[in-house]
Amino acid sequence: MNCPENDTLIHAYLDGELDLLSTLQLEAHLRECAACAQAYKNHQTLRSAMSGGGLYFKPSNDLAKRIHLALHEAEKAGRHPSASVRELPQRIPSQELPRRTTWRFPLAVTGIAAAAIIALVAGIALWLAPRVSRPSPDDLLAQQVLASHVRSLMANHLTDVPSSDQHTVKPWFNGKLDFSPPVKDLSGDGFPLVGGRLDYLEDRPVAALVYQRRKHFINLFIWPSGSNSEQKTVMRQGYNLFHWAQAGMTFWAVSDLNSSELQEFAKLVRSHPASIP
Repeated sequence: MNCPENDTLIHAYLDGELDLLSTLQLEAHLRECAACAQAYKNHQTLRSAMSGGGLYFKPSNDLAKRIHLALHEAEKAGRHPSASVRELPQRIPSQELPRRTTWRFPLAVTGIAAAAIIALVAGIALWLAPRVSRPSPDDLLAQQVLASHVRSLMANHLTDVPSSDQHTVKPWFNGKLDFSPPVKDLSGDGFPLVGGRLDYLEDRPVAALVYQRRKHFINLFIWPSGSNSEQKTVMRQGYNLFHWAQAGMTFWAVSDLNSSELQEFAKLVRSHPASIP
């Protein structure tokens, strides 16, 4: 992967349009290339600035009403001839009037109606543009979570602290994070703890707890959350992702494990008491 290619790939990466392999390759390049890393930051800054509401046209609440009024007035103008026509002597047959008089009014009406329709379509398009042109924050975060999960498997860096003991894994995070992640023992339910590591999501360090189900690894990413939310399910490129927020923490579970068993795992995490070191 060379730098000229990355200018295009960075845009696709920011929009969540890259496939998993390209995402991992680009992230590896950004860690090694200072110029591309700076370009990525510049694009992020520009993207944030452009996403501000002040740059988008927001049609007024009465736009539709004014367009309907304009169309109504145009229709009235088409039904009633102008004063100059009404004042013509009745003895002049209508066919003797200048030809342009007979089509001038319909053309004017058509022009007004067309302008009104164009204004309406333009207003709707401008209103929808910031909503349909970008992936949602959840979509972008799902891409990051999945990339982190696959990277941990490919780079042989599944854990920083390999241990099945929750009282070994939980204290390991002390001083490395500004929060204490809940570490739960699920071995009795068929999901033994493998260990933990530090990861990076949403522009902050997060805890990654690793569990196992037969030969399938499950990454459980945890970081502080401002509010609770119900569980949501995402499927990306053959991987299942479950995420929710509770007790002041955000949780993302990701694995190639089938959906029903990962659902069981998520339910256990939500209901099991956390360890007390």
